[in-house]
Amino acid sequence: MAILIDEKTRVLVQGITGNQGRFHTQQMQAFGTRIVAGVSPGREGQEVHGVPVYDTVEKAVERHGANAAILFVPAPFACDAAFEAIDAGIKLVVAITEHIPLHDAMKMTAFARSRGATLVGPNTFGVISPGKSKIGIMPNHIYKPGPVGIVARSGTLSYEIAAALSNAGLGQSTVVGMGGDRVVGLSFIDILEQFEQDPETRAVVLVGEIGGTAEEEAAEFIKGMSKPVVAYLAGKQAPPGKRMGHAGAIIERGRGTYESKVKALEAGGAKVASMPWEVPDLVKQVLGG
Repeated sequence: MAILIDEKTRVLVQGITGNQGRFHTQQMQAFGTRIVAGVSPGREGQEVHGVPVYDTVEKAVERHGANAAILFVPAPFACDAAFEAIDAGIKLVVAITEHIPLHDAMKMTAFARSRGATLVGPNTFGVISPGKSKIGIMPNHIYKPGPVGIVARSGTLSYEIAAALSNAGLGQSTVVGMGGDRVVGLSFIDILEQFEQDPETRAVVLVGEIGGTAEEEAAEFIKGMSKPVVAYLAGKQAPPGKRMGHAGAIIERGRGTYESKVKALEAGGAKVASMPWEVPDLVKQVLGG
């Protein structure tokens, strides 16, 4: 089953005629993603890698039944693009775009919630269900189908951990990038809840980092999960007052430190790896292998 996306997901690419849109459309197609349409205002009638391009999301949905969208749209226009997709009935919007203004991100998340849609990101690497579909920018070759769900704030760390799991014979059910911005559409708890209900996911890897309280909040939810959780947290060696690369990775009033997150996660029953390459062994332990 996986979560969020599967082989039936019908994807449209907003900003498909730009350099990033073109490149990643081809990469997603190579992975097996069903990309049914693209949207670039003023470019209707063109094709990109065999995908028809339309001026509006509404027309793309009407013609091709798209139910998910990925945004390769410049930051000043990303909020409007997300609104257009959700307004046209798209139920899953993956916002790759970086540097979206805070108030735009707040508007996007609120509008998605009001319409019963799911917003992944902004500033996310996307979502991938190996063997089924990929809506994102992650490298294709490191993922294998399997029983381990991954939810991450960091793209590069999640790639490293997914590759280590695959090399250890532990494939993934779905990998979800929450996004690194201060305001994002999904929380750790939202995704953990879906993994808990997914019969294909037998264990979950949570990839977090210093700053914010998302991991501490997730730890409370983990206490009630039936599935084991392994966590890795970035920022152990960051000096006091150091700001990480993500806008969401900010330590405030003593909250969000590495130590506080590890303590909370371990109290919640998660196994915490001190290095990324320790994750596969811990996953094997919790799976009883």
